[in-house]
Amino acid sequence: MERPTQAVILAGGRGSRLAPLTDTLPKPMIPFHGKPFLEYLVEMLRDQGFKRILLLLGYLPDVIQDYFGDGHRWGVSVEYSVSNIEDDTGRRIKRAESLIDPLFLLMYCDNYWPMRFQFMWQRFVTSGVPAQITVYRNTDRYTRDNVLVDSQGYVLDYDKSRQKADLSGVDIGFAILKRSTLAMLADENVMFEREVYPQLVKKRQLGAYLTDHRYYSVGSHNRLHLTDEFLARRPTIFLDRDGVLNKKMPRAEYVGTWNQWEWLPGAREALRIFKEADYRVIVITNQPGIARGVMTPSQLEEIHDKMKAEAIQSDGRIDAVYHCPHDWEEGCECRKPKAGLLYQAQRGFNLDLTRTYFIGDDERDQQAAERAGCPWALVSEKVTLLDLTYQLLNGKLEKGPVRHA
Repeated sequence: MERPTQAVILAGGRGSRLAPLTDTLPKPMIPFHGKPFLEYLVEMLRDQGFKRILLLLGYLPDVIQDYFGDGHRWGVSVEYSVSNIEDDTGRRIKRAESLIDPLFLLMYCDNYWPMRFQFMWQRFVTSGVPAQITVYRNTDRYTRDNVLVDSQGYVLDYDKSRQKADLSGVDIGFAILKRSTLAMLADENVMFEREVYPQLVKKRQLGAYLTDHRYYSVGSHNRLHLTDEFLARRPTIFLDRDGVLNKKMPRAEYVGTWNQWEWLPGAREALRIFKEADYRVIVITNQPGIARGVMTPSQLEEIHDKMKAEAIQSDGRIDAVYHCPHDWEEGCECRKPKAGLLYQAQRGFNLDLTRTYFIGDDERDQQAAERAGCPWALVSEKVTLLDLTYQLLNGKLEKGPVRHA
């Protein structure tokens, strides 16, 4: 199979929960930082290799059509299918079937998630199913669950009403579908997800691509401030601590007191430069010395307080520190090379990890960055943090190759 190059976006609803904003605007046209929400989706699709976008419209279609036209300004082809405002998602898709490719990506107009399509596609091809949805694991209880996924990545249950007790995960759209699945749609005015996905589940034909990266939406008023912060895309850098900011102790030894701390040459200068460039700096560090009794949590906090204070004295800034206190064998989700700390920071600062560099000093940092989707770079004996800082701000820092999701 060749990967799909057409995205179909459901964008026809009234968006009544967002009134009065939607009294004169369709929901996906609500502006953020000078452009409508839907434009961010179109740009992401283009950057991920999609050539054609089919917009399924209903409510105030002229507003969207007048803005996007044929899509040439964004380097894509945009087509439209306009149906009745009262049509549900199933009927809207069914009426546009003749315009839909044999294999396509189906999206909601009100969810933005920084898609890495190459990994979604790899999962789809490997699973051999006709349909695959993207599932936010929802470990932070961001919203109510509506799916259950087994250990092999197949959806065991799909409950659009979100009433069942054993659900774990949220369908956020970004579904890869074969057009043949549309044959499961009834002629009535039905919801696509409620009609088709349960049928696929019964046949073990609905796969799931799991993600821990939070999605952002224009579905309700209480999410708009998070979406606004996310789409502001304020520059942020992740830094490992030991070996990047300070001299790393010998193997199996740890900085347990401030007296053992030694800044690496150029590290404070790099922090100053990041501050001048209005970058947020977030430190991501494994600290198993706590689990091994070398230091207490309060001692680590004291070290980090003094680290941040000296950064300020040097006209720099460290905005936050995320640390893993666990030992190697504890099986936590936060210890690098796992990406748990990066996801914690993502949610805490509403970051787009695909736009956030992680600078570390060893393969665990690299692996954590790759799993989270962060571009990365490593310091070495020949390349310091200061060197990488100049390269990044001058647009000359090469991204490390991504080897796996």
